[in-house]
Amino acid sequence: QVQLVESGGGLAQPGGSLRLSCAASGFTFSSYAIPWARQAPGKGLECVSGINSDGSDTYYADSVKGRFTISRDNAKNTVYLQMNSLKPEDTALYYCAKGRYSDYESEIDYWGQGTQVTVSS
Repeated sequence: QVQLVESGGGLAQPGGSLRLSCAASGFTFSSYAIPWARQAPGKGLECVSGINSDGSDTYYADSVKGRFTISRDNAKNTVYLQMNSLKPEDTALYYCAKGRYSDYESEIDYWGQGTQVTVSS
């Protein structure tokens, strides 16, 4: 079955960095887009980044553009989200997901369980 397992979350100071990983199994990883979304306490779900199936196209929300970088290693069935210059407002539960198709704009059909990111001094 499809599994998406996030890791790499934790506590970071403002201005610090974290790298999230999303390890996937149960499907042909190289054929599908992988987005990252987050949900902060009391707020709705926000899609922060996405990458198409071969890594040639990416998306970033304005709130993270220039600070976050998404990448994927199809040989390892893993997508990474490098988060730099972290801000307290980046505090959220971060989820990776599987797109229904190769384009990162495709709808999502599976979600991971999430990894918590807390940015605080």
